[in-house]
Amino acid sequence: MDATTLLRETLTLTERAPGRVILGIAGAPGAGKSTLAEHLVAAAAARLGPGTAAYVPMDGFHLSNLQLERLGLAGRKGSEPSFDGWGYAALLRRIREQGEEPVYAPGYSRTLHEPVAALHVVEPMARLVVTEGNYLALGEGPWPAARACLDALWFLDTPEAVREERLHGRHTSTGFTAEAARAWVAGNDRPNGELVAATRDACDRVITVEGPLDPR
Repeated sequence: MDATTLLRETLTLTERAPGRVILGIAGAPGAGKSTLAEHLVAAAAARLGPGTAAYVPMDGFHLSNLQLERLGLAGRKGSEPSFDGWGYAALLRRIREQGEEPVYAPGYSRTLHEPVAALHVVEPMARLVVTEGNYLALGEGPWPAARACLDALWFLDTPEAVREERLHGRHTSTGFTAEAARAWVAGNDRPNGELVAATRDACDRVITVEGPLDPR
C-alpha cells in the first residue's frame, strides 16, 4: 500500500469540496483501518495545519459491557448488533452539519475494554474527518444513514491470514490465553469478517494490502 498516494487522494477530496469532508474506511477486523486512518489524519494535519483533520472511530460506539451482558452479546462483542449504529450515524450527521463548535466523539479503550466518552474532538476548523469501522458499507439497519454522511468510502482489503495473526496478537496482549484468542478469532472475528467482506464491492475504492502500512 502506497500511503503517499492515499494521502494525495485524501487531500484531493478536501480541495474539491467547499466544506468539511468526511472519509470513511471500511474493512474486516484486523485489516489495519485505525492505523491507516490515524496516519492520514496526522499527515493531513501536518500539511493543512493543527486541528484541520480529525479521527472518529466507529469503535467508540461499542455497547458497554453491561449492555452486552443484558442483551446476551458478551460473547459476540464486535459483531454488528454489538454497536450503537444509530448513535454513530447521528454523530456523523452532527459532524457534517455543525461547524461553529467542537464536536466530541467517543473512542474505545483496549485497556478498559469499554467505550470512553469524548476521547476525540472535531475542531471547528477541521476540513477533513476520517472515520473507520467494520460495517460502514452494510446495506441495512443504521449503516446506510451513516454512509449518507460520507463523501467517500474506501475498503481496506487485507489477507485473512494477516488479519487473523494481528487479531490473535491483539487478544493475547489484552489478557487472552493463546487458546482463548484462537477460539475468539474463529468463533467471532472470522464470521464478522465474512460479513464485512461481502460489502467490499459496495465501496467507492478498494485498497489491497499485503502487510503493514508503509508511511513513506
